[in-house]
Amino acid sequence: MENERVQHAKEFLKKLSEHHGVSGYERTIAPLVIQEFQTIAEEVQIDRFGNIYAHKNGEVGRYKIMLAAHMDEIGLMVKKIDPRGFLRFTTVGGVDQRTLLSQEVIIHGRQPIPGVIGAMPPHLVREDGDKAVKIEDMGIDVGLSFVEIQKMVQIGDVITLKRTPLELLGGLRAGKSLDDRAGVVVMQICLQELDRLHHAHDVIAVTTTQEEVGLRGALTSAYTLNPDLAIAIDVTHAATPDTKGQVSIELGKGPAIALGPNIHPLVYASLTEVAQNERIPFQIEPVAGMTGTDAWAIQVAQAGIPTGLLSIPLRYMHTSVETLDMQDVINSGLLLAHFIASLPEDLEGSLCY
Repeated sequence: MENERVQHAKEFLKKLSEHHGVSGYERTIAPLVIQEFQTIAEEVQIDRFGNIYAHKNGEVGRYKIMLAAHMDEIGLMVKKIDPRGFLRFTTVGGVDQRTLLSQEVIIHGRQPIPGVIGAMPPHLVREDGDKAVKIEDMGIDVGLSFVEIQKMVQIGDVITLKRTPLELLGGLRAGKSLDDRAGVVVMQICLQELDRLHHAHDVIAVTTTQEEVGLRGALTSAYTLNPDLAIAIDVTHAATPDTKGQVSIELGKGPAIALGPNIHPLVYASLTEVAQNERIPFQIEPVAGMTGTDAWAIQVAQAGIPTGLLSIPLRYMHTSVETLDMQDVINSGLLLAHFIASLPEDLEGSLCY
């Protein structure tokens, strides 16, 4: 890919990471996604559940290929306003509470309000001072009194972590909500690359909602589309020193192609074959049961959909410093595009066991 296209993908990922859109509240990030996909798709639609569909027509158009990556992020929600003015909160999705203390946040009340998550300092903690602070013992300080804060914040307002994306050495990028907005960028790269390739089948790239609280957007969009084949794009755990051999996937060695009961074996075989033919680096990720991704919901929609899963290696998942290698994102998009271009016109016959 040209440097200009790569740079555009980096900028798109940066914008997505900076924006907020907690599960169930994706309407705040939807305009950014729609604006981007309108430049590379023939038609962009949004449904009543908030899923966004970017349609790219194939040369034959007999079959539909669904791509799915979720645009929601984990976050927090105001649970109580303390009489002293502090906000008590709960989580939306699988937030790692060990990482919350001392984070900067934005409370999305009547207007965006900055705050910090605090707790009793270690100097005053007499017991268990070396243990992680529990969420119920934390509070958000916005600098206002109880009377003042009630005018601006109410129970149920969502809260997001404030984090500026950071470019590390070696092509790595760190930031919040790269799970799974990096997958949205993969679909953007794929659709752009398809402009250069011949592909028989229609492609619908779906940015799904509410994945972090139950794969709900994937369930509804797959039922709506009832595609002939689907690929979910998400992230997977990448090795770090503290994983101690439990994780075999590594940054910079290409996307992980999943196999297991959640994955159609012929889709897996085709993805790996295309990667080899196009000399795109890839890793194999065996998943013995539930993948925990949109692929799990898509696979069993309507009468069942042949489904694959492509995952971007990611360190420090569900924190504000999720870290990935941009080259893995680019390679994922290229692999998807060449996979779609390789599909035969008789797609139904080729997917029979």
